[in-house]
Amino acid sequence: MSKALGVIPARWSSTRFPGKPLHPLAGKPLLQHVWERCRRSKKLDQVIVATDDFRIAEAAFAWGAEVAMTSARHSSGTDRIAEVAAKAKQFAHIINIQGDEPMIDPRLIDRLVRELQRDRKLEMVTAAHPFSDPREAESPHQVKVVLNQKGEALYFSRAPIPASLSLHLRHQGIYGYTRNLLLRFVRWKVSPLERAESLEQLRALENGVRIKVVMTDSGSPGVDTPEDARVIERLMISEGKRSSGRKRLKQR
Repeated sequence: MSKALGVIPARWSSTRFPGKPLHPLAGKPLLQHVWERCRRSKKLDQVIVATDDFRIAEAAFAWGAEVAMTSARHSSGTDRIAEVAAKAKQFAHIINIQGDEPMIDPRLIDRLVRELQRDRKLEMVTAAHPFSDPREAESPHQVKVVLNQKGEALYFSRAPIPASLSLHLRHQGIYGYTRNLLLRFVRWKVSPLERAESLEQLRALENGVRIKVVMTDSGSPGVDTPEDARVIERLMISEGKRSSGRKRLKQR
């Protein structure tokens, strides 16, 4: 079976939240939570934190992560991941995991890997889920995706598409690629639609790439601001208490 590599891009600088990857969350740095969730995946053969910042690298080494130091010139996490992938020739598939989603579901990661391994013609896969509150689809910060009958992406947008509220799907920012596609992708020029929407996955669609979309019941919240961190920390603590309660019941 072809090997899969999970890469978590992490940078220090952020306009709204500098130092976000090492922000403490329920007793651990945010990035460590993401890494630990990735380590629970059954389909990833290796997990690497990709960064250009020595503070992040030092902290990640301390909790046992494998770290790749990458160029500070990258304009996106995808470019950073591609630098790692270029040297990781033993891996056929690369999974791009957002470094600010501490509640990412390891089972979703496994689903993306399985899709790539099952369909040898598939080069790219991502995920989406219905909005719990359709009104959230009106926000340009929530990316929407529309699908064809085969469950493949027709278009991604910050606008509320399609017209029917009941059909709105929120795109989740996790991607799986074949290594070959990823290395091609970062060599393509920024496309007109990508520039208009500020969504780099449109570069793939404009170049004829088929993007499979895995459907989930709900997504994992991301941390963009300190307030987001406080909200997610409460969710994580609540989840941890429920998990401990279930374990005690099983032991009785």
